[in-house]
Amino acid sequence: MSDLVVRSYVGGAAMREARDALAALRVSVFRDFPYLYEGSLSYELEYLEVYFRSQGAFSAVVWQGEEAVGATTMLPLTDAEAEAQEPFLEAGYERAELAYFGESVLLRAFRGRGLGVKFFELREAHARSLGLKLATFCAVDRPTDHPARPADYVPNDSFWQHRGYRKVPELQASFSWPDVGETESTSKSMTFWLREL
Repeated sequence: MSDLVVRSYVGGAAMREARDALAALRVSVFRDFPYLYEGSLSYELEYLEVYFRSQGAFSAVVWQGEEAVGATTMLPLTDAEAEAQEPFLEAGYERAELAYFGESVLLRAFRGRGLGVKFFELREAHARSLGLKLATFCAVDRPTDHPARPADYVPNDSFWQHRGYRKVPELQASFSWPDVGETESTSKSMTFWLREL
């Protein structure tokens, strides 16, 4: 990894410096299963504004020279979009204690080098620095027999469990996006995972 540099951006204003890299990585990586996201840069730049408005937001971007090859984001749950907050509101959680981890995206050629672990360590450390007590993220629910599921696909569940996260089936949200090859957005079920910090 000597040719890779992990750069942290603390606060939404600082994250703007990496906005184009974050948007491009999300479009590229989320196109693969299980998200199958038919994304656009224009939508991503609009989506990222929720992070840029948050003083508590955080991002880390992996650079190889001038190219961004991976990134991760987080922000206090109270600054996140309503769809992410609603399941916790309904379940009676104290939302002000939660850190919402938005995504970890890494180009395929750079996986298996420990960067996924590094992303969690950096986000968890930032969440603790804000006094947050719980970390959460959500993952899309796709059936095991989905026609686009690659034969060699391995879900991240074991990796997340090893990091101390547990899946909470009663915490679910719906997010909409167009699947690859489609033009209309459809609702997708997302299940949250939790860990005490």
